Amino acid sequence: MEKVLFVAWISVLTLWTTPVHSKYYSESRPYEPVQEKKTHLRFYVHDILSGNKPSAVQIAGPNTTKKEDGPTPFGTTFAIDDLLTEGPETTTKVVGNARGIYVSSSQDKDLTLILYVDLGFTSGKFKGSSLSVFSRNPVTENHRELAVVGGRGRFRLARGFVLVKTCTNGDAVLEYTVEVVHP
Repeated sequence: MEKVLFVAWISVLTLWTTPVHSKYYSESRPYEPVQEKKTHLRFYVHDILSGNKPSAVQIAGPNTTKKEDGPTPFGTTFAIDDLLTEGPETTTKVVGNARGIYVSSSQDKDLTLILYVDLGFTSGKFKGSSLSVFSRNPVTENHRELAVVGGRGRFRLARGFVLVKTCTNGDAVLEYTVEVVHP
């Protein structure tokens, strides 16, 4: 019993005398608003599903034996790495890429996707910056709006919207008109 008591006292003294070498650090400062800018961009997204080098590929699908109507049954998931160009032709200058995923989220005949995409810019004034889009995308509507929920680089803390217009179907060419506010 004495040995147990002795070990307990040694443990208590060791823990009590062991110095703490780390401290919690926190600093709160008053918020100082910064002047925000409004940026307007227009570019084209090339979503290629066919050919030897598609930019959108199916990575998951529904586990069903039922014949689904439409090209993308409910639950179908695609990974994308689409080109962003200055014009609607693939031969125009490449300004970046759209990388992310989209999921078919509609069980009715009107195709609706949930889209998460990072619009990364590889040239020009915004090289190295990107916009984050996370939104519902009702594909069957010719004109639609997506939410910009953030960004990085020059678009840090961005918020705004993307107006999407479908130029061609199938291997889709989409016109993106972007309006964002950022510091």
